[in-house]
Amino acid sequence: MGIFGSISGKQVDEFAKALAQELAKRYPPAPGQDGQKKISDKKLVGTLERIFNRATDFKNRHKLGVYKKARLGNTFRWELEGLGYDRGFVENLTQRLIVYITRKN
Repeated sequence: MGIFGSISGKQVDEFAKALAQELAKRYPPAPGQDGQKKISDKKLVGTLERIFNRATDFKNRHKLGVYKKARLGNTFRWELEGLGYDRGFVENLTQRLIVYITRKN
């Protein structure tokens, strides 16, 4: 596997952006505004579990190395910030994503 993994950085970036877009679709940056309903905590937890599981499957399928895992986390973070999420939320969620994908299965 090595430290670089078996997939291009561009593919990692595209996947990380897709994860962030999925979150934005199910849990908008400012729920309750613009006529949107506030999401329940249960639905948020389910959404995050789905996203984290997708990320873990992606990591296992492509044998991501250390640098690609870091790139996935950074791209995910930047995309969430660009979508307008609160910085504290973004930091917390990104840290959880990285911990989730780096743990041994």
